[in-house]
Amino acid sequence: MPRRTVLVTGGNTGIGLETAAALAAKGFRVVLTARDPAKGRYAVEEIRRRHTDADVAAMELDLAGLADVRSFAACFLERFPQLDVLVNNAGVWLDRRSVTADGFETMFQVNHLGPFLLTNLLLERLKGSAPARIVNVASEAHRFSRLDFDDLQSERGFRGMRAYLRTKLCNILFTRELARRLLGTGVTANSLHPGTVRPSRTRMARDGDTHGLFAVGVRISAPFCLSPAKGAETTVYLASSPDVEDHTGEYWVRQHLGRPSRAALDDDAARRLWDMSAQLVRL
Repeated sequence: MPRRTVLVTGGNTGIGLETAAALAAKGFRVVLTARDPAKGRYAVEEIRRRHTDADVAAMELDLAGLADVRSFAACFLERFPQLDVLVNNAGVWLDRRSVTADGFETMFQVNHLGPFLLTNLLLERLKGSAPARIVNVASEAHRFSRLDFDDLQSERGFRGMRAYLRTKLCNILFTRELARRLLGTGVTANSLHPGTVRPSRTRMARDGDTHGLFAVGVRISAPFCLSPAKGAETTVYLASSPDVEDHTGEYWVRQHLGRPSRAALDDDAARRLWDMSAQLVRL
């Protein structure tokens, strides 16, 4: 039997690396992405060190550049005729506002717009590989957020935590609308909370981009945080378990069905976010 192919964004460190390693151990052909090619190569070597028969490759991808997302998708489609699972894992947490070359607030682009565009560019390959799955890493932190469609990019009174929480709510709304649009195609879409994993371990916070109260919070919470391997368990479960092959549009916590916030269950907001995102990335 040919190996099933899984694409894991941000698979060079933290939860992403553990997800890629676990799926490689299960016999998947794993393609992981990294912003830094050297770090991608290191991740491949690490997975092969753990699992000598692993079929794993790294590709460069920076979600902070929409042109890079399009170029990556084209290269991936040329190299890999099959895509059974897409894991949108990559993300970033910043406490100071910055803007990408595309003109979008960085967390909004890296955590939402980039994965939104990438997923849409790979949809036909996923449909052609059905049954296939899309797994989006969100967070319980979404419960403390509401969408302000007049200020999705946090231009008014930016606060890093608030902007980050908003992107996690976007992840769940995107997943639910995606699942609705994919009904009958054989492709499922689910989101999840990976648990609280120390940001310095996952490198979700880019070097030098966090300071002050955030850094203090990281140190205080460290003893209570999960290891990246534990944090990856629900992602691996949704990507590979036969128990969830018929589940779609759902939110998972600790390998069990969870119920997201009321804001995350707003179907009108999910459709509106989809339409606005499609316009912003010029699908």
